[in-house]
Amino acid sequence: MRPVIGITTYVEPATWGVWHDLATALVPHDYVAAVTGAGGRAVLLPPDDLDADVIGVLDGLVLSGGADLDPELYGAEPGPLTVTRPERDSAEVLLARAALEADLPVLGVCRGMQLLAVAAGGSLHQHLPDVLGHEGHRPAPAVYGRQEAIFAPGSRVAALMGDDRVVQCYHHQGVADAGSLRVTGLAEDGAVEAVEDPARSFVLGVQWHPEVVRDKRLFGALTAAASARKATDKTAHKAKSEAAGDPMG
Repeated sequence: MRPVIGITTYVEPATWGVWHDLATALVPHDYVAAVTGAGGRAVLLPPDDLDADVIGVLDGLVLSGGADLDPELYGAEPGPLTVTRPERDSAEVLLARAALEADLPVLGVCRGMQLLAVAAGGSLHQHLPDVLGHEGHRPAPAVYGRQEAIFAPGSRVAALMGDDRVVQCYHHQGVADAGSLRVTGLAEDGAVEAVEDPARSFVLGVQWHPEVVRDKRLFGALTAAASARKATDKTAHKAKSEAAGDPMG
């Protein structure tokens, strides 16, 4: 069976048929296609901050992109250009922390990388052009910026990306402090491009958008880690059942 990969969703007004501007839980299909193409079974997760019990039925998690995180999450006041989605923030911080605690394989994309950093005790730059002095990471509406990343030798992301260091990004916020995570990728201007947790089975955040190009290196690594977890859980369940005398396992 394919590993079940949860993908967090946006909540945005959407229009289809005769219905206009309905609040809708949605996600760009690129994420689903990237998970499916890498051998996973994509399941969409709408915001739900009642609990993080869904972690128990997932084999892996994609924290998707989207709007800015609420600066209150890292003890700051909102800047004039910060645009948040509180319903996502409360649900996804809960989910991310539960996933880290359970050592669930996680891939964070753009906002998802920033969420991982904040969930791990870090903080963000609310508007990178104020820090970097240029708009290169989001050059124009709906136009991806191209950055050449520098990856830490020996890191997971360096092994996955190899010599391919040009990435497509679209963001105006960035990681200022990665908390307990390790920064393993930087743009040439110093902006954080990748974070990971070497102590866990698979926790990787990237500031760019690998789903757009269906990058099987990153999504394949996630599904491989999720498949390994699924196999381990199945073996443990069978051993527990046999110990309890259940002939059906």
